[in-house]
This record gives sequence, C-alpha cells and structure tokens, in this order.
Amino acid sequence: MKRSLPGICLAAWVALGAAPAPEMTGTWKADLVRRGDVHLPLYLVLRQSGDRLEGRVFAPAGGELPLRKAHFEDGDAVFDTQFGMNYRLHAEGPLLRVTVRYEWRPTEVAMAVRVAETETAPPARIPLPEVRNLPENGLARTPPMGWNSWNRFGEAVDDATVREIADALVNSGMAAAGYTYVCIDDTWEGDRDADGRLHPNGKFPDLKALGDYLHRRGLKFGLYSSPGVQTCAGYAGSHGREEQDARTFADWGVDYLKYDWCSAGCTYRLDERRAVCQRMGEALARCGRPVVFSLSESTPGSEVWIWGPLAGANLWRTTSDIHDNWTEMSAIGFNQDQFARSAGPGHWNDPDMLEVGNGGMTDTEYRTHFSLWCLLAAPLIAGNDLRQMSTATLSTLTNRELIAVDQDPLGQQGTRQLQRGSLEVWCKPLQDGSRAVGIFNRSSETIPIALSWEELGFSRLPAAVRDLWAGRNLAVEPTGFRGRVPAHGVVVLRGA
Repeated sequence: MKRSLPGICLAAWVALGAAPAPEMTGTWKADLVRRGDVHLPLYLVLRQSGDRLEGRVFAPAGGELPLRKAHFEDGDAVFDTQFGMNYRLHAEGPLLRVTVRYEWRPTEVAMAVRVAETETAPPARIPLPEVRNLPENGLARTPPMGWNSWNRFGEAVDDATVREIADALVNSGMAAAGYTYVCIDDTWEGDRDADGRLHPNGKFPDLKALGDYLHRRGLKFGLYSSPGVQTCAGYAGSHGREEQDARTFADWGVDYLKYDWCSAGCTYRLDERRAVCQRMGEALARCGRPVVFSLSESTPGSEVWIWGPLAGANLWRTTSDIHDNWTEMSAIGFNQDQFARSAGPGHWNDPDMLEVGNGGMTDTEYRTHFSLWCLLAAPLIAGNDLRQMSTATLSTLTNRELIAVDQDPLGQQGTRQLQRGSLEVWCKPLQDGSRAVGIFNRSSETIPIALSWEELGFSRLPAAVRDLWAGRNLAVEPTGFRGRVPAHGVVVLRGA
C-alpha cells in the first residue's frame, strides 16, 4: 500500500486565535471503527495555555504528528496534521466528539475520553537480527505483473470484489498477457487470537478459500503487511510476529507479500530499516512456501535500492506514492534513471503501481505511463477496476510488444539517452541484441522530431525498426527517425 508515513515523533505550539475555547488539556482516546468491524485507537495529547495549544495526535498508522493550522471555529478546535488528515474537536460535557477526514477514507466520527498519557507510548523495541546478506530466493526473474487493490478501491476492497477482479483478469485476456498476481493491499487485517495468530476482518471471511480460488484460476495470491504494530491504514501489522505471520501467510497460499514501513518508524531508526525488513525476509525464507517479497519503503535517505536485495527483497519502492495525474506520474517516472544499476533478474526498482484506466489522465498519457514503466523494467501492477475497462485501457495494458520489453530476460533497466527541452529519449538494451527506444514529449503541444540513430542510442544503422504502438515495421531511413509525437505522448521503437 501506499501511504508510507515516516514515524517522526514531534510536538508543536500552534496559535489558536482569541476565540474562547473549552479546556481540552489532557490525553484523549477515541475508538475508530473501520470497515470489517475493526476497532482502532486514536490518541490526542493536548495542552492548552490561553489561546495556544501544545499537542500531537498519536495515530498508530503514522506515529505522533503535530497539530498544524489550528484555530477555533464556533468553539470547536480545528486543525490538521501531516499527510492530509483533518480534525475537528467538539466538547460535549466530559467527552470530545472527534471528526476525522482523510483523503481516501470516509469521514469518521468518534467520542473521546480522557486517559492516562502512558497509553500513547510507542511499542517496545524488539531486538533486531545481526545484519547479514540473505541469499536470493530465486523468484521474480522478470518484473512481477498483476493487480493491486489500493489505487482504485482503497479501504473498500472485500472478498467479493477480489473474486470478481480475478475473473475479469482471466476473462479480459490480461492473465494470458502475464498479469498473474492478485494483491490485496491494506485493510484486510482483523484481530489476533489468544495464540497471537492473525485473522482477517469481516470483509474477508476466509483468506485460505480466497487463495484457493485464485490458484484454481491460474493466478497467484498477494497480501500486505507492515513491520510496525499497525499498518498505514491503522490495521494490525507484523511487529514481533514476523515468523508467525509468515507461516500464516504460507498456510493461506500467499505468493507475494507487500511490506509497508508505516508505524515502524515510531520504534526504529532510519539506519535500522535493513535489519527490521531482514527479519521478515528471514521469516519468509523459512515459511515453507516461495513468496515474492516487495518493500514499500521510500523515505528519503533510506537507500532501499542498495540494501533491499540483501534483506531478501525482490522489489522495492524508489518513490513516494503515485497519484492519477500527469504531473505526479511524469515526475516519478522520469526520475528513475538514478536507480538503474540496482535492477536485474530477481531484484527490481518499483516506481509504484500503474494508474492506467483510473480516469485522471488521457489515453495518450496512459500510454506514456505504461511505456515508461516498461522501459524501466518496472513491476506492472495494474490498479484500475478491471470489471469495467474501456477498450483503450485494455489495449494499453495488454500491448504484448511493450510487455515483452518490460519482461525481457536480460533485466536491464532503461536509462535516459537524450534530453532536449521537453523531448526525452530513453533506451533499454534487450537480450537478443536489439534495443527499445522511447521518444517522449513532455510538453503540452505536438512536436515534430528528427533524430539521428546515434541520438536514439544505436551505434550503427539498424537493420530493422518497429513501431510498438502502431504495431508495424518502419522503413529505415539512413539519417535517422522522423515523425511527430503528440502532447504528453510517446513513440516506442524497437530496432536491431
């Protein structure tokens, strides 16, 4: 999942203005109820001094966050915290009515009561293993392909939806094109029983049965967890339960685990991340089932692309969360050149999941998005509603010639060959000696291009050139390639 929140424990003084306000000093606990009838605690530690308030919110999903932009409106305290969470506190006698709004979650309302501040203490540290280089698990020799629930469904995913998505994956031809992993992101988690075994919540009555269903359809089963006590959405994480959870996942038939840092940052330092993730890497190696290990950990300074494969991971996020718009997608995609050395069979840079078909970009922009990810040898994890795809969306996601570029067994990530204003050329060497070349137009106007073969990354005149979106061979001109590239568009060539 996304929403990897750095666990920075902070407090801040915030001016509130002159309006009279009820006394809110104290530590307050609210019980939030999420889908699947999961109850999650939220703490507010507040100290009021006249027209100022010192405080923090302890959201188990993201650590302790300071109040920002706090003020009073009609006697209510209103503020937000980092990551787009908005709060309104209304005094009702000895209680506080807490209203929480977050970008991807329905508005939540709960009553808060005063509690001892010691209840907000972060979880105890668990001794970390000695850092060592784990052997490769032999999996993901080409970038994983599949579907993940988060981009389109967020917290609204459930058993029935996943089964319908699996059916659509097969019936649409996407599975035949290589999309095999069906991954349930955050919010499937329920409670632990008396023995500590984790169970799914009410949205997923039987994950073993769901895994069996996916396997019968020729698909593979992906799940999500976190090294923190709680996940990014506030559900149960694997902190201190790595061995037990890995065995549970294996019992359910899990083939792929996405591991999101989240609240682990409240307990462990940045320089301890390798050891923390290694703990799950070791547990998966002992669980009795081959499981692709994906790290969602991209806080600046972590350099996960260096230590990720040594901790047992097959792929790792190199960026913050993607969103379904041209500005953010292109900023992420065109910034991946720096990580190219870390990619190869069994270990891949992950610029986050695909947004193709979610509606925030044009069909042309989605082709650019997909082309760039294929040239980057990135995992191709679709994030749209496969049950209702347009013809253009399906055509983009199942372009076999582009997929072949992404899945090329040489496993070399493409890099930037040329940048000239809004024009960029990216090249990816392929195992058969040919190379794939993406000619990208990042401007908002169609542009004519005239590029020599050398500028396109060829050391000599290619014998044959194919346009992979047009699906046709081109006449090879001695001087190079001439054509037009639409606004925010791409031309992808393959030549040898």
